[in-house]
Amino acid sequence: MTAPSYATWHSDPQKEAAMGPSHAPLWRHFIETLPERDLTTRTVLDFGCNRGGFLRLLHTLRPFRRAVGIDIASDSIAAAAAATGDLPLQFHVATDLAPWADSFDIAFSYEVIYLLPDLAGHARGMFDALRDGGVYYAVTGCHTENPLWPRWREVIGAASNAPVQDHAPQDFIDAFAAAGFAVSVKRFGYDGFIPATKDRSYYPSIVDAITYASDHKLLFRLEKRV
Repeated sequence: MTAPSYATWHSDPQKEAAMGPSHAPLWRHFIETLPERDLTTRTVLDFGCNRGGFLRLLHTLRPFRRAVGIDIASDSIAAAAAATGDLPLQFHVATDLAPWADSFDIAFSYEVIYLLPDLAGHARGMFDALRDGGVYYAVTGCHTENPLWPRWREVIGAASNAPVQDHAPQDFIDAFAAAGFAVSVKRFGYDGFIPATKDRSYYPSIVDAITYASDHKLLFRLEKRV
């Protein structure tokens, strides 16, 4: 599976850089939700890693053996590599997982799968990239059953260099099940504080912002069973 490369996902590079800090509380909730407590022997993939912030936070909270982050955005990958320091991280401009067959114990994506035009190809690639018993956690609130989606599709489409897709939750389930995953799903269930001054271009009201993070954002657990 191949896809075009962009300098940044966001059409405004400054807003691309700001996404990490704004996502950090939600990333922390994501990590705290994981049943896997000890990752010290695990090899990790972040699909759609942007500037690498999720993997750096993950290593702080649950240290892993090593990790790979891939993304379509070349400038963001360069920024991620520059911030690596002594952490066991590698970053690559890529979407095709074929070079990493049978390489990962656990994989993540956060608000990425809604951008993928070929869900079936992504699911097959991820299945092959995981070792037997591996698990892929994918989060998205960008789906057609989110009542905010008609507004969001317009806003995100105007901001994104990557074309936005219209996927229903069942589309994700069908694609991953067809690839061989055992599929389960839950509400993301974020119950932390939402900044009251959050950008209203996404959220018509603060109630929408809170409801989105708790109810409309979904967490898929995709297990490669043998």
